[in-house]
Amino acid sequence: MSENKKTIVLTGGGSAGHVTPNIALIPALKKAGYEIFYIGSYNGIEKKLIEDYNIPYFGIATGKLRRYFDPKNFSDPFRVLKGFTEAVKLLRKIHPDVVFSKGGFVSVPVVRAAGFLKIPYIVHESDMTPGLANKLSMTGAKKICCNFPETMRVLPADKAVLTGTPIREELGMGSKEEGKKFCGFTDDKPVLMVIGGSLGAQSVNETVRYALPRLLPQFNVVHICGKEKMDNLKLSVPGYKQFEYVKNELKDIFAMADIVVSRAGANSICELLALKKPNILIPLSTKASRGDQMLNARSFEQQGFSLVIDNDDLDEDILVETIQDLFENREKYIENMSKSNLHSATNTIVQIINEEAK
Repeated sequence: MSENKKTIVLTGGGSAGHVTPNIALIPALKKAGYEIFYIGSYNGIEKKLIEDYNIPYFGIATGKLRRYFDPKNFSDPFRVLKGFTEAVKLLRKIHPDVVFSKGGFVSVPVVRAAGFLKIPYIVHESDMTPGLANKLSMTGAKKICCNFPETMRVLPADKAVLTGTPIREELGMGSKEEGKKFCGFTDDKPVLMVIGGSLGAQSVNETVRYALPRLLPQFNVVHICGKEKMDNLKLSVPGYKQFEYVKNELKDIFAMADIVVSRAGANSICELLALKKPNILIPLSTKASRGDQMLNARSFEQQGFSLVIDNDDLDEDILVETIQDLFENREKYIENMSKSNLHSATNTIVQIINEEAK
């Protein structure tokens, strides 16, 4: 640890959504003079994602605390306790000025250790209703950052701050022409971008492909469909380009896209808001999740940022009609998103971090 730098520990993991906002903060934290360390699980997705950023990474034991019966409920509390012990040792060694947690169960031992050592910590909640891990972390937090006005009502008034989610700066630096070149689109038709999530959304993927004969006369369609979700029979359809996953060129595809169809994960929709992309959200139903995507989507709909299709109602006709509606009224959605005060999430959160690090 450098003597003349402030020091911060970032934590969060279990899914990409608990890591990418931390990654988005890294350039601003470095610019603000912080030495950055990351504490995650031994081999979780967070370890792989952080590798590219030359941030010292430390793994600890972690266990999931479930609301339902599972044999692991008997062993995981001991893993959490072990993780707490390991986190205490690491924090004593690093001696950070502040800890910032993006959630996930790996973060619980870290923030509990920070509280035990009287190190100030900040929690960020992406969804409208806090998940169990963040509920367990919030009691000792100095500040709780959130994305939705509705979330403020269920958080302690003296701790809650409506910040939005930090997004990677490079997402706003894409080139429309590079996006067209990458996808092989040579005409001037508007572009419909479809994002099925990192695991792919089979119902969305199938419905979009059924609708292609009705969509392609008006739109070029770029479809990020998820791992092993490509349709090999449609690889050579003019005006339709599929990818399992896109990394470096994602900024160019966003720059090229006129409208977007997406799942309603908190980070994804905050990226759409920051980039002012008119969008249709198709949230995961309560059968496949705890319902957070449905709440996220309805909030964005009420704020005038999005149109929403319930997954259970999704069919070809509804999808095509909603796409046409969105495209015809896209300027209204861009105007509404432009009025949002959640575009400067990174600066707001770094300011909060600076205040607590004092």
